[in-house]
Amino acid sequence: MQKEKEIKGKIHSIESCGTVDGPGIRFVIFMQGCPMRCKYCHNPDSWEIDAGEGYTVSELLEKYEGVKEFVKNGGITVTGGEPLLQIDFVTELFRECKIKNIHTALDTSGVIFNKDNTEKIDELLKYTDLVLLDIKHIDDAEHKKLTGFSNKNILQFAKYLSDKNIPVWIRHVVVPDITYDEKYLSELGKFLAKLKNIKALDVLPYHDMAIPKYQNLGIDYPLKNTKPLTKEQAINARNIIIKAYKSEVVHHL
Repeated sequence: MQKEKEIKGKIHSIESCGTVDGPGIRFVIFMQGCPMRCKYCHNPDSWEIDAGEGYTVSELLEKYEGVKEFVKNGGITVTGGEPLLQIDFVTELFRECKIKNIHTALDTSGVIFNKDNTEKIDELLKYTDLVLLDIKHIDDAEHKKLTGFSNKNILQFAKYLSDKNIPVWIRHVVVPDITYDEKYLSELGKFLAKLKNIKALDVLPYHDMAIPKYQNLGIDYPLKNTKPLTKEQAINARNIIIKAYKSEVVHHL
């Protein structure tokens, strides 16, 4: 009877041995559905929540069992899309992961976080070892231009995770002429300095490798005239963030 009641998650794809989505080698589950329309999104086929393939928690964990010897020093990462759109399913998955002593990481933008209704997110966080939090743009007006949404919920979620002392890796994509800007990078560093739970900072250089996917889907690629960020620019961006972070921390000592 239990099997009949298992909810199914809409899954975009699965990566058996991921190396960039949390500590160690990870079993990475890409959830289907995302409200945001980031101009540099490399998975536009993950936007629609009604697409994707249906999986139960047991079916996903069965797939994990097949590769667990390769990922035993890592764990399971749920990303997207936006996994919080399917929060009940992710909570059930992470609950089972903790029973099996599997490390859990949630990769989210936090865009649908609601500080006045945290019951479901609190339940999910009980079983979440690490949050990979994507901060798209520190400036609210620019965030709306980049994603179609305000960043208020995202920054509130960052503070909420800090208050609950949930370990967080910050992820920030640096895009020429959009986020590759000393003012914005410094503001991000100052904001991060207010949080007490940051374990890592991933500065991700913008690339345009998604262009063929957009062409295949018949979708216009918004940043087709934007050149990829160079390695040197990415290092410089990270240094600006860290400098502002350290300066703000010292200022408040």
